[in-house]
Amino acid sequence: MLLTKTRITVGARPLTVDEVVAVARHDAPVDLERESLDAVEASRAIVDALADDTEPHYGISTGFGALATTYIPADRRAQLQASLVRSHAAGSGPEVEREVVRALMLLRLSTLMTGRTGVQRATVETYAALLNAGITPIVREYGSLGCSGDLAPLAHCALAAMGEGQVRVGAASDGAGTVADAADALAAAGIRPVVLAEKEGLALINGTDGMLGMLSLAIHDLGALLRTADVAAAMSVEALLGTDAVFADDLQRLRPQHGQALAAANIRRMLAGSPIVASHKGPECTRVQDAYSLRCAPQVHGAARDTLGHATLVAERELASAVDNPVLTLDGRVESNGNFHGAPVAYVLDFLAIAAADVASMSERRTDRFLDPARNQGLTPFLAHEVGVDSGLMIAQYTAAGIVSELKRLAAPASVDSIPSSAMQEDHVSMGWAAARKLRRSLDGLGRVLAIEVMTAARGADLRAPLKPGAPTGAVIGAVREVAEGPGADRYLSPEIEAVVALVQSGRVLEAAESVAGPLA
Repeated sequence: MLLTKTRITVGARPLTVDEVVAVARHDAPVDLERESLDAVEASRAIVDALADDTEPHYGISTGFGALATTYIPADRRAQLQASLVRSHAAGSGPEVEREVVRALMLLRLSTLMTGRTGVQRATVETYAALLNAGITPIVREYGSLGCSGDLAPLAHCALAAMGEGQVRVGAASDGAGTVADAADALAAAGIRPVVLAEKEGLALINGTDGMLGMLSLAIHDLGALLRTADVAAAMSVEALLGTDAVFADDLQRLRPQHGQALAAANIRRMLAGSPIVASHKGPECTRVQDAYSLRCAPQVHGAARDTLGHATLVAERELASAVDNPVLTLDGRVESNGNFHGAPVAYVLDFLAIAAADVASMSERRTDRFLDPARNQGLTPFLAHEVGVDSGLMIAQYTAAGIVSELKRLAAPASVDSIPSSAMQEDHVSMGWAAARKLRRSLDGLGRVLAIEVMTAARGADLRAPLKPGAPTGAVIGAVREVAEGPGADRYLSPEIEAVVALVQSGRVLEAAESVAGPLA
């Protein structure tokens, strides 16, 4: 992961997922590549020349969408561009998270810097200045159909660049920031509002940047959560007296699925040298094989990894794209196209929601095994301190089950839906923005379910005393014990669950495991 304050250069080279996260989440400053600024000015000269042409050119001297055949005279075109942005800034609902808005602004800036959109140099400089000043346009939850770009979200950002609408001002460390009128915020930061010229309204709103920004953030977060899932599974195998034999490399090689091999290797490393595992490896052990939720963890976690790999490939291709309509080709033509359609991104956003739901479902099943005396290999019912008086972790499993049920609903794909718009000109849309919004909720839920498993497995391992867990799992238990007490009488549980959730979602559980086991794949 990039350091927070590493400067990110935006230009001809495609951005990486890590760079998107660095700017969106950690306020890394952006610089504009000089050669790319030259390309921006060259493409603007092409648009200026077409603006004087008596032949109509879409988005330059015509209306938009279903009004593409309406010719607009030269003295009305600045109004045309401003009106486009104002009318399209039509979002509704709660505010979208700051990191999402910053991600979509950065990605739109990246496309503008390709020199394929025809915007003014001042426009790209303003977008960079807004990011560096910590000025974040207020974007609403609803408004994008994921086709013709994330129109409403991007229009809210363009509106702020024009010095209109509302923004939040402040760095990520300041929390949500303070609400201000865009004109006041720009003036305070010494940023001159953009006066849009021909084509610029379209160039600022016609992209997949919102869904791609959320995909980039999700790729980063899910990668860490899948490694954490391996850690949690290993803790459960250990504390439930499961066997590590099924994770052997030669068995995994019989089915050469890449993600499965990585997950199995992680679990092996987490269980290496565990006294608890060693305690029941002798001939007296009658266990033939474990339940699927233990034995098949690499297969499920691995499939999720491979799905994540495909999503990463799609994201990398999209990060290398110049999405606009119309677009300036390399030989100087201005052509209409359909590259704004969000289907490639929408599909993988839905795929990842399916993977997240399944990984969480398996995690919850491991949690449940700890609580059932018929299946927990000698532990107390519900891991209670005084059976009958105490309920132990009974309701923590209810919480996990409720989240898993929600994740299954969120796994229903958004990308199979389409509602025609713009007087049937835009008669098929991707719903990629909706797919991205629900994936963010899915990943939050996955982190919570894994946290409950980690907390449960930690208590189960403590109850195996005097047997000791292995060093890697012991390091995780130690981190958990810094925020949540060990076995004992019933107590107010919600704060402990939330504290362990924070450990998981911040990456501290993974860091504890890797501090002993080394980097997990």
